[in-house]
Amino acid sequence: MSGFTHFDADGKAVMVDVSDKADTERTATAAATVLMRPDTLALIMQGGVRKGDVLSVARLAGIMGAKRTPDLIPLCHPLMLTSVKVDLSCDPARNAVDVTATCKLKGQTGVEMEALTAVTIAALTVYDMCKAVDRGMTVTDVRLLHKAGGKSGDWGGAAVTPAVPSAGT
Repeated sequence: MSGFTHFDADGKAVMVDVSDKADTERTATAAATVLMRPDTLALIMQGGVRKGDVLSVARLAGIMGAKRTPDLIPLCHPLMLTSVKVDLSCDPARNAVDVTATCKLKGQTGVEMEALTAVTIAALTVYDMCKAVDRGMTVTDVRLLHKAGGKSGDWGGAAVTPAVPSAGT
């Protein structure tokens, strides 16, 4: 199967053998956005959501999601993550909560799936915590922004520094 690494010569799904790869520092940054009504975003920013502090809970959920990636995505390797940073910021101009996650390790395989899982789980947590007031929210633009390390080197834009939430977010 041309180009796909998770299939053997017979087309059967396999976990990629990374035993011959060198340990290198590897990082990946991903992003996602949750779009919502202005009043929903105001509730988040004011701490008025009945379930609690939406951004703090979503941050923790994203970190936990990164750590559970191989339990959720069948062919992902269990990794010894050395750092997972999840940041959420409110953008009233777009009625959005933006999520970024950067995962890091020193190992034989990359951390793109962990970063993507982190932002997805954090965004879904925002949705879950706010769905009682806004079922029309949209989780959108889940994407890899940057990866570095390993034989293939850098991909994407310059290394991304996760946004620091402003006061009240």
